[in-house]
Amino acid sequence: MNTEVLSINELKKVDPVFGQLSFDNHEQIVFCNDKDTGLKAIIGIHNTVLGPALGGTRMWNYANEWEALNDVLRLSRGMTFKSAVTGLNLGGGKAVIIGDAKTQKTPELMQKFGEYVHSLSGKYITAEDVGMETADMDLVREVTPYVTGISEAKGGAGNPSPITAYGVFMGMKAAVKHQFGSDNLKGKKVLVQGIGHVGETLVKYLTEEDAQVFITDINEDRLLEVSRKYGVTILTDADIYAADVDIYAPCALGATINDATINKIKATVIAGAANNQLAEENKHGLILKEKGIVYAPDFLINAGGIINVYAELEGYGKDEIIKKTENIYHTTLEILKQADAENSTTHQSALRVAQNRIAQRKLENKK
Repeated sequence: MNTEVLSINELKKVDPVFGQLSFDNHEQIVFCNDKDTGLKAIIGIHNTVLGPALGGTRMWNYANEWEALNDVLRLSRGMTFKSAVTGLNLGGGKAVIIGDAKTQKTPELMQKFGEYVHSLSGKYITAEDVGMETADMDLVREVTPYVTGISEAKGGAGNPSPITAYGVFMGMKAAVKHQFGSDNLKGKKVLVQGIGHVGETLVKYLTEEDAQVFITDINEDRLLEVSRKYGVTILTDADIYAADVDIYAPCALGATINDATINKIKATVIAGAANNQLAEENKHGLILKEKGIVYAPDFLINAGGIINVYAELEGYGKDEIIKKTENIYHTTLEILKQADAENSTTHQSALRVAQNRIAQRKLENKK
């Protein structure tokens, strides 16, 4: 057995949480493990100044635990700013379950996860995300009240994906107006990357406005299904980032705008549903600005989902959900104009609005 003691320098290299680049003064990280159900999950609570941390649970077959930790840190941070910039009295949290949602997700696993959520006594409220369905949230609801996005039959607001897509659509129209002077999408060439629940609904809105839609996804069956359903074109080019389109809408996983892709992008508007689209926020946000590409901050325009589930906590109905989601259009326009006035990136301007609201509440709480 190797009993060699790690040096101080070596210890610094393996700091498991606080040493992560994605760690941003998170309040709490909870590691969940259950041998009987096979549950391996991480709950990240970033900030609760504005209210309890609300954010979905993602089930993904991560390559390793470091990748899962990095994801939950980035996602929970994004939820803090999403709620803050949208004006909701919520903090930011997120959870990831390590595993294949198609083969490893069971009712027992979901209920055990719900027990871990319950143990936090409402500091974290969960909802659905990638790899999850409304039925999974109903299972979690059987063991804890700290869950949103449950079915309408059980008193919830239902699947948040359609509202998320509507918010992205509103944000996209605002970005198009800022870039082209009109928010009319007729004839605009739009690439939708990722056609899950949100991506497909976005395709529906776009085709209803006579946009010219191209779709791409790792699931070929879904591509064929959505292509036939809406009469849209499957993009077969090997390098999708170099596609000759007006608008790029990333709706799958994050960090697709990175060192390898950013200089290939021909679209002059980026507006999609994916979280954490910029691999390096400051660096890649600045490059987009220098290239004249209007970037609609992801944590702003994909806030429709959290508006939808927030309704369950506040008790307002569909009309108010739609009204709040439509306001994403006006908020996006304001932030894009503000970024121009401040000569900052759109991401930095949106972040500043969110951070100022949190700072103000923090001061109020101290009085």
